Amino acid sequence: MATPTTQPSSSESLSAAPSATHHQVVIVGGGTAGITVAARLTRSRRRAPDVAIIDPASDHFYQPAWTLVGGGDFRPEKTRRSEASVIPRRSTWIQDAVVELEPKANRLRTRDGQVIEYDYLVVAAGIRLKWDAIKGLEETLGKNGVCSNYSFETAPYTWQCIREFQGGNAIFTQPPPPIKCGGAPQKICYLAEDYFRKSGVRDKARVIFASAESSIFAVEKYRKVLERVIERKEIETMFGYNLIAVSPDTREAIFENLESGDELALQYDMIHVTPPQGPPEFIARSSLADEKGWVDVDRFTLQHVRFSNVFGLGDCANLPTSKTGAAIRKQAPVVVKNLQAIMAGREPVARYSGYTSCPLVTGYGRLVLAEFDYDKQPEETFPFNQAKERRTMYWLKKYGLPWLYWQGMLKGRA
Repeated sequence: MATPTTQPSSSESLSAAPSATHHQVVIVGGGTAGITVAARLTRSRRRAPDVAIIDPASDHFYQPAWTLVGGGDFRPEKTRRSEASVIPRRSTWIQDAVVELEPKANRLRTRDGQVIEYDYLVVAAGIRLKWDAIKGLEETLGKNGVCSNYSFETAPYTWQCIREFQGGNAIFTQPPPPIKCGGAPQKICYLAEDYFRKSGVRDKARVIFASAESSIFAVEKYRKVLERVIERKEIETMFGYNLIAVSPDTREAIFENLESGDELALQYDMIHVTPPQGPPEFIARSSLADEKGWVDVDRFTLQHVRFSNVFGLGDCANLPTSKTGAAIRKQAPVVVKNLQAIMAGREPVARYSGYTSCPLVTGYGRLVLAEFDYDKQPEETFPFNQAKERRTMYWLKKYGLPWLYWQGMLKGRA
């Protein structure tokens, strides 16, 4: 049970923040987690609390489809909608960025100088992509054969690189965890290899998957089938190697061997880079953070371990599970139920199992649907063996899951 937070007196609030505005529930982040929680909180017209969402973005993205965008099998514009269109009607949208959290005083400060006080706080601010952590990457990303599916702007260039590839080294990288959508780095590798075969250049290509991890997947049931995919596709794997630099002049990728510390240079004709990732800086420097900078919450109730009126979920939380939209779909109801409980003076009793899902695309029309919990045990949806490549699961990813996202999750219905 988190220790109760101290409520500031009205005189403290006025003297410290004379222009402060107040909302009953403030949600930091208007991405998947923030919008889903807000939609669930405000579904009831009669009992909806006063909810404010703080997010500076003008656009909202369905990021899981960027793998298919990079593989040429999904239109990029279909992954984007205006942020205004997904804000729940009974919520207030504050289009600004949070720069400072003050949980002891139940308030926060924004980039534009606003001071916003709250009774309850939900932190759903996502994850920070650290493009600058790889030397030379920012200068060459989106050109010279250097691509990434981890942004809306660069994902279409991945498809250009794959489509125009005529042979040589095609490298796909994965940094140390945690990252969002942990299966994405290998999915685009499988799609690219599939396209190289169809376009007649596979016999002139060396396809390399270089990962800082020690194996292709953490859950044994799914790892076995993925190892067979790698063997069938004749993909070279380099486990324990982390990309640290890209040299566009020499077209070399520099890797560090995480065990020995030695460096290895590989020439590339195209390279798909998954950037290192970390917590947003304003969270990392706040008293809400754990020792690594993530929002420090109870892994089951999602309530903050030190501030009882604060909850965290999604990519910015320190939950020991894969950071996916599917995980958020299970986390959001737990946050809402437990938040409603403490608002009513009850104990939080809803629990999150650590469920997450990785729809692992293994080629065009092929997908392994991995679903598992905190203990790396399968927690599957369908009454058949999901550790098998299936066309039906590919259609689920391409057509079913986007519909579920826009019409279900973001409306508080699924």
